[in-house]
Amino acid sequence: MKDMNTFLSYLFVAALFALITLPSFVGFARDRVIDRQLRRAAQRRTQRRVSAQDPAPASRLMVGIRPKPCSSNAGGAGVAGV
Repeated sequence: MKDMNTFLSYLFVAALFALITLPSFVGFARDRVIDRQLRRAAQRRTQRRVSAQDPAPASRLMVGIRPKPCSSNAGGAGVAGV
């Protein structure tokens, strides 16, 4: 009978320890999830900045190219003096 009481005492202490530490572990897990989300958001933000600063190769080719002026003045819409 004394062995059973000892076992139940140890079981009670272990269960009490688990109940006390459980909120801490749950909070730690949530913090890790939030940290991961923040890290991903920061990576996306830096990728957007890099892609915005570095135009696509096709747009680099278009730099300095102007559209040809229209030679016909059909309908009166156009630039005066061309």
